[in-house]
Amino acid sequence: MQFQSFYKFYYPSIFFLLMMYLNSCNSFHSNKKIFNINQVQGVESLDPAFAKNLNIMWHVHTIYNRLIEYDEHMQVKPSLATKWTISPDRKTYQFHIRNDVYFHDNEAFPNGKGRKMTAHDIVYSFNRIIHEKTASPGAWIFNDRVDSTKPFEAINDTLFELHLLRPFNPMLGILSMQYCSIVPHEVVEKWGKDFRSHPCGTGAFVFQQWEEAVAITYRKNNQYWEKDSAGNQLPYIDGIKATFIDSKATEFLLFMQGDLDFMNGIDVSFKDQVLSKQGELKQDYNGKIELHKHAYLNVEYLGILLDSSLNPQKILLNKKIRQAINYGFDRNKLVTYLRNSIGVPAHAGIVPASLPGYDTNLVKGFTYQPELAQQLINEVKKENGDKLPSITLLSNDNYSDRCNFIASQLTSLGLEINIEIMQPSLLREQMSNSKAPFFWATWIADYPDAESYLTMFYGKNTAPPNYTRFKNKTFDLLYEESLTTDLDARKIDLYQQMDRIIINEAPCVPLFYDEVMHFTNKRVSNWKTNSLNLIELKEVVIK
Repeated sequence: MQFQSFYKFYYPSIFFLLMMYLNSCNSFHSNKKIFNINQVQGVESLDPAFAKNLNIMWHVHTIYNRLIEYDEHMQVKPSLATKWTISPDRKTYQFHIRNDVYFHDNEAFPNGKGRKMTAHDIVYSFNRIIHEKTASPGAWIFNDRVDSTKPFEAINDTLFELHLLRPFNPMLGILSMQYCSIVPHEVVEKWGKDFRSHPCGTGAFVFQQWEEAVAITYRKNNQYWEKDSAGNQLPYIDGIKATFIDSKATEFLLFMQGDLDFMNGIDVSFKDQVLSKQGELKQDYNGKIELHKHAYLNVEYLGILLDSSLNPQKILLNKKIRQAINYGFDRNKLVTYLRNSIGVPAHAGIVPASLPGYDTNLVKGFTYQPELAQQLINEVKKENGDKLPSITLLSNDNYSDRCNFIASQLTSLGLEINIEIMQPSLLREQMSNSKAPFFWATWIADYPDAESYLTMFYGKNTAPPNYTRFKNKTFDLLYEESLTTDLDARKIDLYQQMDRIIINEAPCVPLFYDEVMHFTNKRVSNWKTNSLNLIELKEVVIK
């Protein structure tokens, strides 16, 4: 049975949507090499000051550049900055800026022609992030970190300095974030709040049109400054079309039809049809599409509120119970059967695979040891009476399968776990207000540094990011030293010491370290991504 007839017979409403999509694409495609993607959740803004989630970040990454970037191997590389130095006191970062980068053409510029980007634009862009009027959710990246009088300084057009209050080792990672994209003041001032839908940057693709909730289109930047290693002009393709069909099932059908070039993840209803339990393409799909797997700086975990004055489930304040939960379920089975082997079982600490500091030999986490879990539970029963109170685990519906799996295995050991499903927004609110005693959560790194995970347990942080309200004096001292040491080996050692404290005290239950799962069709080559799950379309090739 051909795909089209299969869809039409089994999914009539989806087939109707598919046909509407195809009709809407014809005018943009013509004979150009256009890369087609879909984003189920859509985007709220194309302004980098509001790049608060991955959907927005992908678009911002397409339109704009930053001082530095991380490549597919998570190695820092120059972008708008050609080189940089850090002062001996580690509080001044000096960047040498390219002299051949131009903003996209825009009517806000004289004669509509994009002007040269300078260090003064970097000062403007960074000040804009922390200005109260902007109300950027990214203001935290500089707040209480940069000098209060002169945080950003353009020495001249090609020399920029960043001044810190105190040393902060992850600062280069901060500067790679999409919040730190460089924007021209003329365009921002012309459009005001509507800059969200009238973006202008220096990136490989130029914004063309946005029909909200339907599609965004981009065309290649013919004046883009970057070339490949052979000296060829980037980007290779002519444009991008991103649609916003809010059904993963429909997205999958469009992808298999060949009308989408890329798919991020897969609808759960098709997962077992396409992937084996080993996480490979099944025979029917092998050779028809490509699967790309890559470490993703995303950790799923269960968090436990440790503030005794806020957590009504007092049994969770007992470390033996927290350790029993960690020992009492099989992470290997969870990843194999519920995730089709997409991800790495979390048998180390909270720092995920692919980050410096991750080492299963030096940081030994929890493995499945039901006998030990049972022993710990029995010890608590002797201390508190034969029957233990039930525990409620909060989750949203997207993750109920793995929560139920964990609950089932723990219940068989005599630890009764009830699952309460709530809306994602309500769960986040409960976590932020310290009203979630035991909760499912996920943490995606903002930048490729273990500090991005360990900051969740720094005692001086509130929620977010310290949703567990964990406090440990030794941990805090190690964390503070890790921010200032100028020795990389010492920093890694500090990270591992902190991770071992997290394992011992068990304020959380790491489940798995995630992997990116990208699908591309056969006409796509030179596919690149990194552990931050940023897709790099400036080097993609379409046959």
